[in-house]
Amino acid sequence: MKTLEPHNENTKPSATREINENSNIWDNSGFRSYIQSTGFSGMAFSMHQLLISWLLIGVLQLSADDVGILQALMGLPGIALMLWGGASADRADPKQLLIRVYGIAPLMPLFLIIVHQSIGVAVWSVALWGLGMSIIISFSQPSQQAILNQVSGNQIQKGVSAATAIGFLVQITGLLLAGQMETLGLTIILIAQGTCFVLGVYTVIHIRVKATRAVPSSGSTIDAVSAGLKVIYQHKDIFHVLSINFVSSIFNAGAFITVFPFIIKRVYDGDAMILATMMAVFYAGATASNLLMYKLMPFVRPGRLFLIMQLTRMIILLLLWTKPDWWLLITVIFAWGVNMGFTTTLARTIVQESAAPEFRGRVMSVFTLGMMGSAPIGAIVLGTIIEWFGTLNALLPAIVLSVILCLIGMIFTGLWSYQSPLSSRE
Repeated sequence: MKTLEPHNENTKPSATREINENSNIWDNSGFRSYIQSTGFSGMAFSMHQLLISWLLIGVLQLSADDVGILQALMGLPGIALMLWGGASADRADPKQLLIRVYGIAPLMPLFLIIVHQSIGVAVWSVALWGLGMSIIISFSQPSQQAILNQVSGNQIQKGVSAATAIGFLVQITGLLLAGQMETLGLTIILIAQGTCFVLGVYTVIHIRVKATRAVPSSGSTIDAVSAGLKVIYQHKDIFHVLSINFVSSIFNAGAFITVFPFIIKRVYDGDAMILATMMAVFYAGATASNLLMYKLMPFVRPGRLFLIMQLTRMIILLLLWTKPDWWLLITVIFAWGVNMGFTTTLARTIVQESAAPEFRGRVMSVFTLGMMGSAPIGAIVLGTIIEWFGTLNALLPAIVLSVILCLIGMIFTGLWSYQSPLSSRE
C-alpha cells in the first residue's frame, strides 16, 4: 500500500528554505512571531480550561456526571467542525484564516461578561461560552499547526518542541491568572482573555510566510476531508500514532481534565487558586520535558520513546490513586506533566514530520480532533465513574490502559522501529 513521504526540501516556501539542521531556529523572525502568536492564544485557551472547570464545579457546584455531560455537549460541535477547519487550512492561506478566527474570538469572553454583569453566570451561559470557544479551537488549531512547518523548515522536531514548551509556559501564566478569579472577579479575567486574543491577531499578522493555497479550491469540503482521511489510513505510522493517542487521551487526558479538578475539590478540599497552582505544576513538568527534548532533538526513533512513556504513566497515576500527602502530590503532578509533555510532543512530531504538505492541515486537524474528541467521551465516562465508584477510582482505567497501549504499540504496530524521515538528511 502506498504511503506518502514528506516533500523534498525544494518544495518548501522560500521563507523557510534557509532553515536547516545547523542553523538556529530562533534566528528566523517568522518563527519568533509564530511563537508570540501561539503564546497569546495559548494563554487565552489555558484560562478557558480552568474557568470552565471551576465555573461548573466550584461556582455552579454541579455533580461530576452533570459536568461530564455538559463538557461533552460543549465539545462535540467543535469536534464536528475540526475536520472542516483542517480542510480550510489546506484549501486556503492558513495565516489569513487564523487572523479571521482570532479576530472573532474576543466575542466569546465579551458575551460571558455581558451575561455575568446583567444576570449572573448560569449553566446555559457557561455552556454557550464553552461551545463558542470549542468552535474557535476547531478552526484555529489546524491552521496554527500548518504554519509551524512553514516557519520551522527542516527543524520540525525542534520547532514542535519549542512551540510546545513556550505553549506550556504561557499556559502556566494563564492558569495562575485565571486562578485569581475569586480575588479579581470573573469580569477582569475575561477581559484579560479577550486581550490575549487581540494580541494574538496582531502577532499573526507579523508572521513572515509565503502565502499559499496548498490544494485547488475546486471540489466540496467533504471530498477534501475524505481525501485527508484516506491519506491518514494509508500512512500506517500516522494512523497508529493517532489511534493510540486518541484511546490514551480518553482516560489519561480525561483524567486531567475531568477527574483532577474533582480530586482537588473533594479529596484535598482545595479552591480555585489551589487548582490553578496544581495545574501550573503539571504544565511546569510538561515545559521541562519539552526543554529537555529540545536539547536532545532530533530523535532518530521518536516512536520508541512515545511507547515507553505510555508505560511509565502507569506508575505516576498509581501514586496519585493512593492519595499522597501534599509534598508527594506536587511531585506526582509534576511527573505527570513531564510524561504528558513527552507523549504529546512526540506524537505531534511523528505526525507533523510525516504528513505531506498538501495534506498537513487535514492530518493535523485529525490529530487535534483526537485530542479534543477524546475529552467528551472521557468526561461522560469518568464523570459517571466518579459518582458511582469514587473520585480516585476514576484513575484506574487509565492505569490499566497505559500498559495495554504500550504492548499494542510494540507488538502490533511499526512505531517501535519507526525512524524519523528527517534523520536521513543529517
